Order: sequence, then structure tokens, then C-alpha cells
Amino acid sequence: MSLMPVLFVGHGSPMNALDTNAFTAGLHELAKKIPKPQAILCVSAHWETQGTQVLYHAAPPTIHDFYGFPKELFDVQYPVRGPLSIAHETQKLLPGSALNEKWGLDHGAWSVLVHMYPHADIPAFQVSLDVAKTPEQHVEAGRHLRALREKGVLILGSGNIVHNLKVLNWREPQAVYEWTKDFDLTVKKALEERDEKTLERLAAETSLAVPTPEHYWPLLYCFGASQGSDRISYPYEGYEMGSLSMRSVLWS
Repeated sequence: MSLMPVLFVGHGSPMNALDTNAFTAGLHELAKKIPKPQAILCVSAHWETQGTQVLYHAAPPTIHDFYGFPKELFDVQYPVRGPLSIAHETQKLLPGSALNEKWGLDHGAWSVLVHMYPHADIPAFQVSLDVAKTPEQHVEAGRHLRALREKGVLILGSGNIVHNLKVLNWREPQAVYEWTKDFDLTVKKALEERDEKTLERLAAETSLAVPTPEHYWPLLYCFGASQGSDRISYPYEGYEMGSLSMRSVLWS
């Protein structure tokens, strides 16, 4: 079996789960172009823990981990199966990690998967973000996950390269601040040059682009799971409300 791709998605607002737009249409089309996974492992910005945890649940619940949105968003369910044997194998790949039977799929996962695999017919699970890890350790965790690509597992990182909700431009949804674009393009260049040190340094900076690191960290897992022989491409590039980069990155 050839290696499964690795995918990072800038997921943006939870409302993308309901919307039909260029971003969500792109997710739908992308799923048709890549090999069908045996399972999906999501590293989401919305599951932060002390220590690394691996979701181990036969029927992961759909977690609505937000507030202030319309009822129809809370009504969304993504009734997917959990791949217990692969989850157990994943836990063995990640030193010091533990299985978790109490989590589910948070919106970083299901708001993307409802567009890629709307029938919920591919088993899915998650790995948490250990808040005590350094950027270098997040990349290393991604390297440990790389072996899953040989088993048909799609490694999906879900966050945003630039994510600053405090300065969103609500009046101009398609606006972009210059510092948003500059940071996004700096990361793009580092990805293409496989400049690991720059990617790690940017994760550790407290800046307008990354005021908190949890939406950036999933990119480091994807980078770690990728390898130099992969072809890098960008299924979607764009910005929203000034301070969100919606860039998606595919290694295949």
C-alpha cells in the first residue's frame, strides 16, 4: 500500500460545518482526489490536555464545544465508528500517551469531516495536544505518527496558521491584515523549504498571528508526519475577517 497523504486544514468558524462556500466545496472535492482512508486520525486545536491522550471509543460522540451559535449547528451529529485497534496501536507509537474513553470528536474534527466524508463511513479518532510539549516535541510526536500512513490512515491536522479572534474584522469577511498575510507566507516558505527550526520558532512566539499556540500546533504534527519525498500542495488558500488564515496544506 502506498503512503496515505497528510492533510492540514485551516478550519475557521464552526459555521463552516453548515455553509456551502469555496472552502467547504474544496474539502468535498479534495476527498475525491486522495485515496480513501482506512481510518482518519485528527489532531485538533480543540483538544488540549496534560499529557498526550488517544481517543479510544467505539462510537465517538459529536462534541459541540462552542457557544453563541444557532441551534442547527448544535443539532449536527457525525455518527462515525472509532477504530479501536488502530487507536491502541497509535497509543503505543506515542511514548507516555494514554487511551481516553471519555472524549469524542470535537468541532475541529467533525466540521471538516462532514464535508470530506459526509456519510461518516470512515472510522475516525483523535490525538490530543499536550500543553506541556515544546514545539520540537510536537513535531517529534508527528514523526511517531508517520508509521500510520503505511496502514492507510489519513493524518488530519485541524487548526489555523493565523488565528486571532480578538481582532477579527466582522464588517469585512474577506479582509486580510498585512501581518496575517506576512506570517502565512512566511510559514508557507518554511514548509516548502522544510525549515523545521523556523516552523518551531514561529510556534513559540507570542504575536498577533499566534497569540496562543493551540491552532498552530496541529500543523507541526502534520509536518512531522510528512517527509521530504512528499509533494506539497495547497488545496485551499485564503483569509477571513482579517486575522484568520484558511490555508490548507497537503503532503502526498
